[in-house]
Amino acid sequence: MNGDQLREALRDEMLSVTAPPQLSTDGMLRSARRARNKRRAVRACAGSATAVLAVAGVAGVVALSTPDGGDRRPPAALPQAAPPPSSDGSAEPMPTGPDGLPQEDRTARAGSRYDQAALLLDRLVTVVPAGYTAERTVSSETGKETLGTHQAGFTGRAGGVELWSYLASVDVTKGTWRGRLLTEVHTPGNLLPTEPCALAREFWGMGGECRPTTVGEATVGVVVRPGSDDRFDQWAAYRHPDGVVVFVAQGAYDRQAPASPLPFTARQLAALAVDERLHLR
Repeated sequence: MNGDQLREALRDEMLSVTAPPQLSTDGMLRSARRARNKRRAVRACAGSATAVLAVAGVAGVVALSTPDGGDRRPPAALPQAAPPPSSDGSAEPMPTGPDGLPQEDRTARAGSRYDQAALLLDRLVTVVPAGYTAERTVSSETGKETLGTHQAGFTGRAGGVELWSYLASVDVTKGTWRGRLLTEVHTPGNLLPTEPCALAREFWGMGGECRPTTVGEATVGVVVRPGSDDRFDQWAAYRHPDGVVVFVAQGAYDRQAPASPLPFTARQLAALAVDERLHLR
């Protein structure tokens, strides 16, 4: 076979092969869009399934909160509430920590705010009435025994001023009775209600039956009977003239006892909300 014959044979072979279709830009875009929409649908289904499982998990916790068949729950764990995002959708900058850097989240783990919460716990322990004992508990974070817990949380800004809340809680016992005392203090500038009973009902959003109670020249809102949310038995709320808000709550862990004593009467609880030992800025 000479060169001409070889070229002729190759030409015939190429002509017998079907040419591939021409590329279409519109077709390629349509295929890409279909693939993208399919991926989004898969992610949306996965997210919905996760949300359903999360709700089911919460429901399970509520259902198991009273394994003894009781109709009331023990005082709840410390709340982790956070204000809604800013209207422009941007994340609110965290306060600066003692190291000069922004905090990782809303909880202060060192510095002056942390120290204020620790001081609040120290003072709460001092108001435990005679006959009751402040109980040591095991910390869920460190695994060590501690006398109560405390937390300082950044709640937002108003008028350029940082707003903080300090929370302290201690378990108390008397004989076989066991319960909890808790106080939460909000710094000046907070947007909580001014009217005493509206302020008291605002605590953790629990509502309840409130009675205005006079302590000296102060009027304190005291929830003497909880509503459907009974994480505590009673709590009091007072706004100091400088804008600091103090909540004080008490509750029994043993909700089945027919006459469980509480550390304070409703009037004593009101006086504690006004007490300067819990008045921190």
